[in-house]
Amino acid sequence: MNSKALFSPIPFGRLLTAMVTPFDSDGKVDFALAGRLAKYLVEEGSDGIVVCGTTGESPTLTWKEQHQLIETVRQSVGSDVKVLAGTGSNSTDEAVEATKEAALSGVDGALVVVPYYNKPPQEGLEAHFKAIAMAAPELPLMLYNIPGRTGCSLAPRTVSKLMDCPNVVSLKAASGTTDEVTQLRIECGARLAIYSGDDGLLLPMLSVGAVGVVSVASHLVGRSIKAMIEAYLNGHIDLALGYHEHLQPLFKALFATTNPIPVKAALELNGWPVGPPRSPLIPLSAEMKEQLSEILFALHQT
Repeated sequence: MNSKALFSPIPFGRLLTAMVTPFDSDGKVDFALAGRLAKYLVEEGSDGIVVCGTTGESPTLTWKEQHQLIETVRQSVGSDVKVLAGTGSNSTDEAVEATKEAALSGVDGALVVVPYYNKPPQEGLEAHFKAIAMAAPELPLMLYNIPGRTGCSLAPRTVSKLMDCPNVVSLKAASGTTDEVTQLRIECGARLAIYSGDDGLLLPMLSVGAVGVVSVASHLVGRSIKAMIEAYLNGHIDLALGYHEHLQPLFKALFATTNPIPVKAALELNGWPVGPPRSPLIPLSAEMKEQLSEILFALHQT
């Protein structure tokens, strides 16, 4: 991979789907279904697939399962579609090894989450991500800031220091505020490709400099999300706003409880037998599933 590719202003496309991990009736990973689902997501507008992220239930997958999932999706979607592997860990050594392994598997990038639970200071976060970047210098990295899950936040100033590593090219912003994008742009400039980590904030984040989204809702409405992005980029703001408002009920329903509980239920309602999440997550309640079904029905009628 040449240096020019590492500095692409939109390294992974505009719409990435953080793919769920399908399980069979015995709770084992259904690799065949994962391959079919990945293909379907591409057909529905995804430029890339993120495998083994939070939505993919990485905390309850073994490293062997993760490696096989990455290989399955890579083979399924072909070389024209971007595939990112979730390789983060709260152990630097584990994250380094997982990222090295991902690089060898032929993925286009790695999604590396802020270490969770142990709450390192900014200096520790800087050292953590630098070690990962240096371990696989040819693999573009997307840093992932989601303080609601990890217990600490990666400061924009720390991100700017990490950009001394040429393969730190993007960041998934999931702090729940557009100000994160603004501060990252101020500190890092346009070379950092910022992706919204929140479907509901995609349009506002585009307006302040984000380049796209790592989406959950694109499992269900990928074409509409892609159309919203394209409408905004082409200057059709009213049309983009219409999509934004129309999709809000679904965006909210998919995060009414812990992700990926609702999206797996929604996929089941749409005919994809992806199975329930692994413990300690539980299936969606009957009441919430009924509400979700009504929202999906209403979307299909318009």
